[in-house]
Amino acid sequence: MTENLPDIYLFNPTCEYAVANGHTSWQPNRLLQKMEEDLGTLPLFFARPQDVILVKKMPPPDFTERLGRAGITPPRFVLLKEMATDTAFIQKPKGKLIPWGWSPAAHRLLRPLKPSCSQAFKNSPVAEWKTEYREIYSKKFALEILKSILPGLPPEKVLQPHELPEVCQTKQELETLLNRWGKLMVKAPWSSSGRGLQRVTKTPVAPKVWEKLLGIIKEQGYAMAEPYLEKVLDVAFQFEIKKGKIQFKGVSRFLTDKKGQYQGNFLNGWPDKGPEKIAPEVVSFASSLSNMLINPLINALENSLLARIYEGNFGVDTLIFRDANDRLRVNPCLEINVRQNMGLLSLHLENLPSSGKKGVFNIFYQPGKSFYTFQKEMETNYPVQFAGNHIESGFFPLTPADNNTSFGAYLLVNR
Repeated sequence: MTENLPDIYLFNPTCEYAVANGHTSWQPNRLLQKMEEDLGTLPLFFARPQDVILVKKMPPPDFTERLGRAGITPPRFVLLKEMATDTAFIQKPKGKLIPWGWSPAAHRLLRPLKPSCSQAFKNSPVAEWKTEYREIYSKKFALEILKSILPGLPPEKVLQPHELPEVCQTKQELETLLNRWGKLMVKAPWSSSGRGLQRVTKTPVAPKVWEKLLGIIKEQGYAMAEPYLEKVLDVAFQFEIKKGKIQFKGVSRFLTDKKGQYQGNFLNGWPDKGPEKIAPEVVSFASSLSNMLINPLINALENSLLARIYEGNFGVDTLIFRDANDRLRVNPCLEINVRQNMGLLSLHLENLPSSGKKGVFNIFYQPGKSFYTFQKEMETNYPVQFAGNHIESGFFPLTPADNNTSFGAYLLVNR
């Protein structure tokens, strides 16, 4: 039975950049390589005890002991650099290969493991890379889905037609949109976690900003431009696609900084007290989105290229914003993350706090400060309390830490 065979996980969150580049030998820059190394154990929260996670660095024993305290039996960890020479591991029968996201580079890295995978994996559309797969990872594809669902949605609740994003290939096209909308959000077509974004809120546009915008166009062929909206909340819908059929997995509520970069997720609902409390009117609007959007999204995506060439998890990001009349509206398909993603991970993490407890899942990065130092501070300020195998309150690190760890992931459960 393939159900009992180990699946193989790999954390490669830079997959969109690898897709944009297209070369099998592509490597992320040094900082992003460090992020992949430090957060490399994160897929353990998707994995079963018999599964394997490929890592650049082995987690220390105290990390796995800590996981046990929260009722987690970790999978097996295998060093990436030893994978290719470990004949027994290569030949051992496997279920599926599950990188964070597919790209030509991920296929090349995992190629030695493919012959020992299950027939179900070998027959799946993700078993080999094809050039046309590149398109479903782009923000242009998300725009096509947005255009297809918009006419069927209540016009008073969604993005208006004149606010639709546009594809730009020249400086002149960007200037035209800047004159039309006043302020822009410009995005690299292939990017993730809020990277590859550039706000244009001041005119005349500074030379350094033009340099970045034209750099996106030169590197990726075009840029996506949209009006800079008054954002209120970020909400994502999580799905899984198998044999062309899509299943809804849940709603993730995420946090971004002022630049739009991903910071973390709220767990078990929106915060209802403290400085992060969300206004009841906004919570009510956000809660109404599932009924309004899930079926139209599923129908559009099942009839798209995605359903024919992809299998696995994906998320659809939406943006709740206020229009010029202070009314709440939503962009129902801001982007589609064709991969595992932090929002999906947050749904798995919602089981760790005690029943009824809310909290946040955050990614740590502060230049010049190690995750280890941060962890020690947080453990002093927010000591973890358990009730059985569940976290009752406090700080709980989700990734290993030492003095050389720049990135980390953690839970903070409300008292």
